[in-house]
Amino acid sequence: MASSLGIYLENNIIKYAKVSKEQDTIKVESFGIKFYDDDLQNELKQIINETYSFKVPISINLSGEMYNYFDMFALLNKKDLPKAIKTEFEMFCEDKEYNPNAFESRYALASSIEDKEKLKVIHISENKIELNKREQEFETAGLKNLKQVLPLPLVISNIANVKQKENIVIVNIEDKTTITTILDEKIYDIKILEMGSSDILEAINLKENSYSKSYEICKNTTIYTSGGQELGEDTGGHIADIMPVLYNIATEVKNIVAESFERINTVYITGTISVVNNIDLYFQEFISDATCKILRPYFMENVSRDINIKDYIEVNSAIALAMQGLGEGIHGINFRKQTLQDKLPLWMTADIGDKKNKKDGKESKGSNGKNININFNLKGKLDKTESILLRVAIAIVLFIVIFSVFSVSIQRQINLKSQDILSVNNDMQAQINNVKSDISKINSKASQYTSKIQEIEAINEKISENNQLKNAIPNLLNQIMFIIPKTVQITSIENTTDKHIVINAQSQKYEQLGIFISKIKTEPILTDVIASSGVKQGDIVLVTIEGDLL
Repeated sequence: MASSLGIYLENNIIKYAKVSKEQDTIKVESFGIKFYDDDLQNELKQIINETYSFKVPISINLSGEMYNYFDMFALLNKKDLPKAIKTEFEMFCEDKEYNPNAFESRYALASSIEDKEKLKVIHISENKIELNKREQEFETAGLKNLKQVLPLPLVISNIANVKQKENIVIVNIEDKTTITTILDEKIYDIKILEMGSSDILEAINLKENSYSKSYEICKNTTIYTSGGQELGEDTGGHIADIMPVLYNIATEVKNIVAESFERINTVYITGTISVVNNIDLYFQEFISDATCKILRPYFMENVSRDINIKDYIEVNSAIALAMQGLGEGIHGINFRKQTLQDKLPLWMTADIGDKKNKKDGKESKGSNGKNININFNLKGKLDKTESILLRVAIAIVLFIVIFSVFSVSIQRQINLKSQDILSVNNDMQAQINNVKSDISKINSKASQYTSKIQEIEAINEKISENNQLKNAIPNLLNQIMFIIPKTVQITSIENTTDKHIVINAQSQKYEQLGIFISKIKTEPILTDVIASSGVKQGDIVLVTIEGDLL
């Protein structure tokens, strides 16, 4: 049965949980919370002793890591993807005037919702000095079994029962608050809020002068919704220290849920401040579009009611870290560099003794705690156990040699095929570029042809109009000749615009001009006829007649 110890460290608080796994059964063997001032190493030693985790691998959380997001082309070669991500981070560091070599980095991938042809990269980076400090704390305590240093916002999803096609948000209110958005079983976004449990506990600690008492006050505080009391049970006047922080966090979560590209089904609340009673109901008042729940480890959903689940929920972060140590969750996010011994199977790191030790009552124990007595003295005849072990060792060596040869051969074939595929891809890309160039030229020619056709059509319309007006004026004069009174004289006829005609006429009598105008209208010779009032100059009356040709 495999075991792992998760330890979550923050200011003045240590949460720990030892988790074991046998086949598909996961069990929390021991857990707890400790408060410390300066003597962190002593507290760590006590946890190891209390949980009997002398050889059990330990997983802990990062502190103060930085999250960035990059978009990558989804069809990018797997070999080139890490290089492209590294380049993006170096450009980011250049903009911020950071030294990229001062950071240790890992990343996780998710398909972009905005653009299906791209990958969203969640890039995590930690200052190497801070990382070394955290690891040094365990080495100073004499603990050699630290195996993983992990970003908690990515690991916390290990304990959530995420269903297919379900979108959730996990609000982890620890020292700082981390909001992890999971869309369709993939971690898609992480937001860090500077506010969290530290603000609440520090405020209460100023009055109570005890971190443990401050934590107990939070556990015994009940907040009420608008349907209940105005604020809640005020344990010693500390409700005012709790509510402003919860209000700001709930407001931020509300905005994240509202702005999500996909509909959020459930908001899970966990972390130190999740022990405040009715906190899920308080968040529910802010978030009407999703169900708000306290996060319970999925493997404890059917646990007997005799067990106080709230006690487990207090150490959710530590449980999630321990489960990562058991092989759960996203791989490749461990910030601790593995040694050769870390990569060896457990049985190969066992202590080796001899029969003399057994006689002296000092029987050797392996890393799994079981008694091991292996004698590799080749003098004399081998006993039955030694013969079996020797045969197993030879078989393992042969297997490794054969597997290595086979792997090299396969790798060589893969490299050759990869080169062929790359060559074909390059040829295809060249052909695609040629096709795009041809399409661009065709579009350019089509645009020119369309422009020429429009010019020809405009010329044809002009010619048609000119042909229509070509005989219009002579016909007009011919018609006027038959209707103009003898005493009326036309002084000018002008085609001002298009079909518009302006006629200037004069006569000694108004009546003759009136007869002329009425005949132009009634024949009809022009349409929309308008005549000006007669202007008399001496014995002559002048009039202007306007209208449009038929």
